[in-house]
Amino acid sequence: MARGSSQLTRAAGVLLPVFSLPGKYGIGAFSDEAYRFVEFLRDAGQSYWQILPLGPTSYGDSPYQSFSTYAGNPYYIDIDMLVRVGLLTKEEAAEHVARDQDAAIDYEKIYRTRYVLLRKAYERFFSREDTTSEIIRMRGDYAVFAVENAFWLDDFALFIALKVENGGKSFLEWEKPLRLREETALEKARKRLGSEIGFHSFLQYLFAAQYAELKTCANRAGIRIIGDIPIYVAQDSSDVWAHPELFQLDDDCVPIAVAGCPPDAFSATGQLWGNPLYRWDLHAETGFAWWMERLKHAFSLCDVLRIDHFRGFESYYSIPYGHETAEFGHWEKGPGISFFQTLNRKLGEVPVIAEDLGFLTPEVLKLVADTGYPGMKVLQFAFDSREDSDYLPHNYPKNCVVYTGTHDNDTTDSWFEEIPETDRAFACGYLGIPELPAEDAATSLIRAAL
Repeated sequence: MARGSSQLTRAAGVLLPVFSLPGKYGIGAFSDEAYRFVEFLRDAGQSYWQILPLGPTSYGDSPYQSFSTYAGNPYYIDIDMLVRVGLLTKEEAAEHVARDQDAAIDYEKIYRTRYVLLRKAYERFFSREDTTSEIIRMRGDYAVFAVENAFWLDDFALFIALKVENGGKSFLEWEKPLRLREETALEKARKRLGSEIGFHSFLQYLFAAQYAELKTCANRAGIRIIGDIPIYVAQDSSDVWAHPELFQLDDDCVPIAVAGCPPDAFSATGQLWGNPLYRWDLHAETGFAWWMERLKHAFSLCDVLRIDHFRGFESYYSIPYGHETAEFGHWEKGPGISFFQTLNRKLGEVPVIAEDLGFLTPEVLKLVADTGYPGMKVLQFAFDSREDSDYLPHNYPKNCVVYTGTHDNDTTDSWFEEIPETDRAFACGYLGIPELPAEDAATSLIRAAL
C-alpha cells in the first residue's frame, strides 16, 4: 500500500487557468492581474489556487497537448516586467495591447506576434552594453538556470529551433538523421541554430523566474498552488523525440498504439487522443526514473499536484495507430501500486489529487484507495433524477476534493439552463431552494460544495 500523506486539511480554493486571468496583451499572464487575484483569494478566505498545465501549447492550443512536460508557456511572460527592466520600450509593448480585452483569446494572433516582441527583448538582453544592475543580475540568474535545467532545456530548445526551421512540422516529418537524433546531425544543428536555441532558452528562463516570484507571493499570502500534470505527453514533443525508447514506437519513431477512451454513452466512437503510450515494462526496470524526474519538476512548480487520467495507472486503453476512431482498442495493465510506492520512496509522501473521473472499475477504485490520495467529486454530475449518484454530497467520503465543475464542464449557469426540467427540479429540492433563475445556480452549487 502506498498510503501517501496526501490527505489535505479542510479548505477551499478556486480553479482558474493562468490564461483566463485578465490580460491587456490578449491572454492571462504573470502580470499585475495575477498578483491581484492572489490578493482576492487571500481576502476571500481561500487557501488554494488550482491551475491547468503550464506548458507551451501545440496544435489546438490545449494545455494537455504540450511541446514539453518541463517547459513553460512563453505567452505567460509579463510584458510589462520587460518594459520595467529596459528590455522593451513602452511604445513596443503598446503595439501588442489587445483592442478588446474581454474577447476570447486569439491564439493565432498571439502566435504570430508575441515571439516577434520577445525576440527584441532577447537580443537586447545579451547585446546591450549600457546594462543596469538588474540586467546584470538577470544574466547571472540565466546562466545558473541554464546549467541546472540542462537535462531537459538543451533538448527542448533544440527541438523548438528545429521545428521553426522546418516550418512547424512534426518531428516525424523531419529528415531522418534529425528525426532519429543522429549525433552528427544534432551537432550541426546546434551550431547552425545557436541563436534560435538561445532565444528559446531565454524564454524558459523568463517564464521560470516570473512564475517563481508569483508562487512565492501566493505562498506568503497563505495560498497554495494546485498544479496539474497530464498522464501522457504529446506525440510531437521534445519528450518523445529525446526519449523514444520510453514509448511504444517503431524504429522510425512512429507510434504502434495511442491513447484514448472507449465508446460510451457520451461518444459513440470513443475518444481518440493520439498520445503515444508508455513502455511501462522499461519504466519499471529503471525504477520509473523518467517519471520521478518529471514529478520532481512538477512539484517544484506547485504545492499540490492533480494527476490527470489517474485510472491509466491501473489500466489504459490502447488504440492501434492509424485508426480514425477509438472503437477498436483494448485495455492493458498499467504499473499499478508499485509506481506510487516508488514515488513515496523517491520524493516522500507528496500531496496528490487523483483525477478519478470517468469509467472506474473495482481495480481502479482499489488503486485510489490504496494510495490514500483524495479523488474528485463534481457537483454538475450529481443531479440525475433517475439515480442516487456518487456525486451527491451525502455520498462523499471524507477524503475527496469537491468541484462545482472542472475545465471540461460548461459554466454552472449554462449547465443549469441546459439540464432536463426533472433534473433541475431535483437539484432545487436537494439543495433546499425554490425554483431559481440560472444566474443563482452557481451561488447555490458553491454553497453546497462548501
